[in-house]
Amino acid sequence: MNDETATTERGGFRPWMIVPALGATGVFLTFLVQLFGKTEELPSTLIDRPAPQFELADVYEGGPGFSTADLAGEGVKLVNVWASWCVPCRAEHPWIKGLARDKGLTVHGINYKDSQQGAQDFLEELGNPYTRIGADSSGRVGIDWGVYGVPETFVIDGEGRVVFKHIGPITGETLEKRLLPAIEAAQGLGGAEG
Repeated sequence: MNDETATTERGGFRPWMIVPALGATGVFLTFLVQLFGKTEELPSTLIDRPAPQFELADVYEGGPGFSTADLAGEGVKLVNVWASWCVPCRAEHPWIKGLARDKGLTVHGINYKDSQQGAQDFLEELGNPYTRIGADSSGRVGIDWGVYGVPETFVIDGEGRVVFKHIGPITGETLEKRLLPAIEAAQGLGGAEG
């Protein structure tokens, strides 16, 4: 038996074995591109429907919490789903604060599958732009909202209906091209695609 035959019999490299591995890698990469490539275009069954019914305790002891009732009444509101363990949530947080501060929007938060201490530390470090914050530690309310993952941001019109959903972190580009047009459309100032 020569060295080449001995290597093959003992489990050495066989060129044909690379084909299934390349195929599996290709399928995996296609899955990732489909999953993360255009996440803001994933459909939502909530669009043009009333916000889901929910009631959450505040992330701070004794705080007012956040519920469906907070979405009723005049004016456009944002609901931002976030978590302290979410790196993209940290990246988008200045944009959320800017919307509350500079645009005068009412922004509510749903803290998703997080610890109370983690949520409090996040807000103390980065600032708290939320009028109301609910702690969805089990993720149940997130399921009702159709949350794929954090962060996600919803635009709610003055009648309490979900009119737009953005999946992923808000950036300067998504703010200008998608979120602000959706807010303006909800305010009756222009059109936007949801």
